[in-house]
Order: sequence, then C-alpha cells, then structure tokens
Amino acid sequence: MRRILILLLFTALGGTVRSQKLNPDDYVYPVEDVARLYSANFGEMRPGHFHAGIDIKTDGVEGKPLVAVADGYVSRLSIAPGGYGRAIYLTLKNGTTAVYGHLQRFRDDIEEYLREERCRQQRNSLDLTFGPERWPVRQGERIGWSGNSGSSFGPHLHFEIRDTPTQRVRNVVREGIVRPTDDLPPRILRIHYVEVDTLQGIPVHGQPASYGVVRDADGRYRLTRNEPVEVGPRGYFIAEVTDRRNGVGNTFGVWRVAAYMDGKPYFEYRMDGFTFDLSRCCDAVSCYPMQCRSRNEVIRLAQLEGAPDCFYSVMRERGLVRTAEGESHRIRIEAEDDCGNRSQLEFTVRGTAASLDPEGFADSLSVPLYADRRSVMRYGTEAVARIPAGALHESLFARPERMEVPEAVAGVVFFSPAYRFLSPDTPLKHAAVISIQAHVPRQYQIGATLAVRSRNGGWSPAGGTYSNGVVNAVTRATGDMAVVVDTLPPAIRPLFTEGADLSKAPSIRLRVADNFAGIAAWSVSIDGEWVPSERYPIRGTLVHEFRTSPQRRRHTIRVSVRDAAGNIARYEGSFVR
Repeated sequence: MRRILILLLFTALGGTVRSQKLNPDDYVYPVEDVARLYSANFGEMRPGHFHAGIDIKTDGVEGKPLVAVADGYVSRLSIAPGGYGRAIYLTLKNGTTAVYGHLQRFRDDIEEYLREERCRQQRNSLDLTFGPERWPVRQGERIGWSGNSGSSFGPHLHFEIRDTPTQRVRNVVREGIVRPTDDLPPRILRIHYVEVDTLQGIPVHGQPASYGVVRDADGRYRLTRNEPVEVGPRGYFIAEVTDRRNGVGNTFGVWRVAAYMDGKPYFEYRMDGFTFDLSRCCDAVSCYPMQCRSRNEVIRLAQLEGAPDCFYSVMRERGLVRTAEGESHRIRIEAEDDCGNRSQLEFTVRGTAASLDPEGFADSLSVPLYADRRSVMRYGTEAVARIPAGALHESLFARPERMEVPEAVAGVVFFSPAYRFLSPDTPLKHAAVISIQAHVPRQYQIGATLAVRSRNGGWSPAGGTYSNGVVNAVTRATGDMAVVVDTLPPAIRPLFTEGADLSKAPSIRLRVADNFAGIAAWSVSIDGEWVPSERYPIRGTLVHEFRTSPQRRRHTIRVSVRDAAGNIARYEGSFVR
C-alpha cells in the first residue's frame, strides 16, 4: 500500500515559480471607449489548456481603439483563421510582452504592410517577427482596433502580459495591471470525495461521492447534510467552484483554492502564471472527466504525478486526507478570486473502513501504463498505440478493445473497426502515435485518416496518413478511433446575388463550410489576380475587404477551398463595383 506515494504521498512542498513583481503604474488600459467589463479571466481551466489572458468586453461591437500599454515596439504580427485570429505582440521596455488577440484590423501602416506581404507570398495566414527598429510604439499610441477574429464567439479583446525572456504569462488582475469592479465572493457549488489505493504501484480511484453545498451568508457555505462525510483510510476532495464579477452575467475561474484539516493547511492551489509548456497540465490540476462535463471549475485538491509543483504553494502528502476508522476531523475549503474576495466551506469527516477493492481495476487483459515510461499497447496485429514517457498525467491501467465498424456518417466512409486504447476521459499531455491497419482502395488512400468518437457519439478527425496498409496518426485524441475517408468537398455559397452591385459594400463575402475534415486552405482571385481574404470559422464566412475605390464595372471572382482530406470545391461568379 505504501506505493500510493506514486499518486498522492510525496511530502515535498511545492514551490511556485516567482518572477519580479510588475508595477501597475508602468501600464495604461489597452482598449479605449469601453465600459471595462470582462468575459473571462486569467488561468481559467479549459480542457487542454489554461486561459492565458483576460477577455475584455468591447460593448458588443468591433472597432474599439487599441493602444500600446507601455513604450516598446511591435515584435510580432499574426493572421490566422483560428486561435487569436489577428494578433499583435508588443515587446515593452520594462521586460514584458503585451499580447492583443482577435483584432478587427491593425493600424493603417501595419495593415498596408501586411496586405503587400500577403500578396507577395500569396498566403492568407502570416506569422511575422520584427526587431525594435521597424515599428517602435509609445505608451498610449494607437496600434489597431478590436474585433472578433480567430476562435472568438463574440467581439472582445484577449489581452496578455508575458515575461519577455521566458514568455511566462502573468495574472494581470492579481498584479493590479487591470482592476475589475468586483466585490462578489466565489461560489462553492459542490464537493466530491474520492477514495484511493494502489495496484502494482499504479493509483486507482474510487467513484466520487458527491455532496451538495448551500450558502449561509456571503462567502460562508455548508453542506446540505448534517451528518459527517464518511471517508476511507486515504482519499482526497474535489471542489466545484465558480466566480462572478459586478455588472456581467459571465462566470469566471478562481485564483486560489486551499484546504485545511483541523485548522492546519495541507493544500493550496494558486494561479499566478505559467509557461506555455505547462498549459496542458490544466488537465491534471482539474479533475478532467468532471471538468469536461461542467461549466464550472472542478479542482482536484490533490497533486497528480503530472501536476507540476509550481501551481501549489502548500502541499502536504500531496493533498491526501488520511483518516483512521472512527476518527473525526474538521475540513475547511477556501476559494478566493483574483480581486481578493473569499468564500469558505467547513464540514466534519469521519473515518470508515476501506471500501475500495484495487483488484477490481485490472484483469488479465489490462495493461499497466506508467507515466514516466514509454508504453506500447496492441490489439493483435491490427492496431497499436505508442505512448511516450510523460504523455500521461498519471499512471493507470488500460485495456485495448475492438468494436464493430461504426455506422456511416454523411460523406464519410469507414474502412476499419473502431479501436480503443485509452478512455476519452484520459487526457494526454504529449501526443501518442496510433497505427491502425485497413484496406483502403487506391483512389481513397491519399485522404485516409483517423477519426475519433466524441462523448456525444459524433466523429471528428484525429489526423494521420495512409502508407502500406496502415494509417499512422500523431495525436492527443483518446477514445474510439477508426480509419475513415472524407469524400465530400467543402461547400461554397456566395452571400451576394450573381452580378450584384457591391459599389457601396466594404467587402465581398461567401459562406464556406466542410462536413468533416475541416477547411485546410482557400484562395480568392478577382479578375485573375490573387487577393488576400480572411476566414472566420466560428461564423463560417470568407471575406475579402475592398481596398480600392469603386469604378462601377463588372468583375469576376474565383474561389477555391480545400479540406484536410484533399477535397476541393470551386466557385466562379461576378459582381459590379
């Protein structure tokens, strides 16, 4: 039993990585003419990553002026259909970098430079870096306008401050760079208790026991039950929490969660910052299966193997609560937001005999996978998964399985049964290599790839290429996988009538979509000349902004769109301008 140390029993105190404290007086607010309300805060837990900045509302519209928060220079410009969309990076003289994401457009001289560069390279997406001499900026100087580009579901500004040498992102609210109006304490919604043990040195977890929580007064909570919570000899708690801010209906993540037993601290998580190589450790800090199904933050009050020490300022026995049979303890859980508002929940636990049988977690077909070792799993000669060391957030047992060939999906042909190596509730920090044999006719081989079944039963692409009867994919996807071919080209529909007069329109727009593989590339030409265009995947549109004055003559437009499976769609039409 002592080998439960693998999961929860190391006694080393986790040390949070500290950087030099920022001076709020060094910065001005990054966007003008807004109410200074927010839709997301720093470090929020999302499946696969921590949120790296704050989201500033722009009053539901695009086009709010963006300014340099401090003296420095434009060091990077990026245009992409996903992610931050149009983004600008300022390297500042105080040793930090400011990042602005989801822009509508850059200031005029930058915009013109990028247009020329896109035309020269005939590329719609760009990622360019610059030295300090190209575009120096002064504090308060205009750098662009807010928008809704990239993976954005509404107009807002994504804003970050990073340490320039390490690119470690900082909590700008906690450090006073941005000061929201917030006197609302976090909400503690539920707690869960999980008993743990080990088998063959691998941690095993019991089913969570869940307990409702009610609020007695601002910031003070209690359980909905009066009886003590029964706990096993060893286990940990999970806290389901959320936060609010004045003036908005959005929910936010919390900055800190701490736990005490009999008044003594034994666990504390803080979100002060992180480097991007640690962003996926969000899946170890949270309770991943619950986090995927919740709109709140579901924080594990224990440290898994794959959760770095830097997120924990207090850690005793890796968060494990030890309770002898018949013994009682008082537990206090605190949640605090980055504006200093705090809530707490107190309750009593009483020890019971162990109820967890570790032998039931593995059988003769189960494979032990150790987080610090490379693992290979096979289903006969048909399918194999190669999992690199460090990919798993914790050691576990897995059982390779084979299912029947899935039912057909419109436009998608399956060429293999489905295979499962890891549950969809098992996140990966690093990609595994999945190989599945399949007989794919020659005409389909170039587009053969793997697909993964989502929790709601749908299928989505997982990547991969076909060679010598096998599809190999380097992927972080887990769950049921099969070999597929997407046979349908993308769909293109103009958002104007044939021959329409667009003399007063600022742009020409088309609707583009794909059934499965996703759009990989696109091209627009007018009168035979390639022109830059933006794709907005959330809205499903392709847009070319006009840059010249209308001449009221007829023009020909040609559009080509290719999906990730190699299927190509083309459109040709005309308009007057």
